[in-house]
Amino acid sequence: MVTRLALLGAGRIGKVHARAIAEDKRAKLVAVADAFPEAARVIAEASGAAVKTIDEIEADRDIDAVIICTPTNTHADLIERFARAGKAIFCEKPIDLDVNRARACLETVRAVGGKVMLGFNRRFDPHFQAVRREIDQGTIGKVEMVTITSRDPGAPPADYIKVSGGIFRDMTIHDFDMARFLLGEEIDTVMAFASVLVDPKIGELGDYDSASLILTTKSGRQAIISNSRRATYGYDQRIEVHGSLGAVSAENQRPVSIEVATKDGYTRPPLHDFFMTRYTAAYAAEISAFIDSLEKGTPLSPSAEDGLIALALADAALKSVALKAAVKVVY
Repeated sequence: MVTRLALLGAGRIGKVHARAIAEDKRAKLVAVADAFPEAARVIAEASGAAVKTIDEIEADRDIDAVIICTPTNTHADLIERFARAGKAIFCEKPIDLDVNRARACLETVRAVGGKVMLGFNRRFDPHFQAVRREIDQGTIGKVEMVTITSRDPGAPPADYIKVSGGIFRDMTIHDFDMARFLLGEEIDTVMAFASVLVDPKIGELGDYDSASLILTTKSGRQAIISNSRRATYGYDQRIEVHGSLGAVSAENQRPVSIEVATKDGYTRPPLHDFFMTRYTAAYAAEISAFIDSLEKGTPLSPSAEDGLIALALADAALKSVALKAAVKVVY
């Protein structure tokens, strides 16, 4: 049986997911919708799909699931709409920028028995998954501390900052999910510090571009997150987990992993330039996992609940910055 999918949103991330679907023989992209028909047509012609409206996709009983890659302010409405239509849903993070709207969306999903998976692609990165396997196998003993470094090569444009929801909801939200993925316990308190060190315009828009956070679970486990909108040396993505018996880490990745030694010293190629190349394998793996869960009838993960928790952590971080104090998380 082939899972028939529709893509809502034909922008940059929509193209990534369209390629992932094309690489999986168990699935077929049959419809594409976008506010700009020409963008939808490009993906449709490359994949053999049809350009359709969202209304047409909702009414098409032959479509099993939708991939939501539309702007954030449309996510909650579309999730509710397609949950009521009985279609499985994969949605890019976040559910919404407002945690209360996200909670209301989940209530609707639960009421109609909807199936939703959130796009926290980093859980599917092969390097980060290898770290998690070592934890699960007991190699490093009981997890005690997690360190996550996540820095972008450069700040996004002002127009993006205005609608992003801010650094914690847009950028750190991935790290909140990764911290939960590695700690194995829910986070109880958040202490966050944030500054404007990269671009004054970001501060003028009410956002931050540099942040450091300490997350603590009830048992005392800790996660430290370092974020910056500027890393002149490339896309900086590292994690380390320290446990009672040792430690495991995943270093930065490069398009080519070589080292050159000459009389001038040792050199290595630059890091990946951004998430589109760094997490190519992760994007493909998460779509594969979505299809696999639909075929087997197993729970979708990361779930909509995971998305809600990450959003609650982002809100706690914002409150912590404002109060200059540790904040207890309200889930």
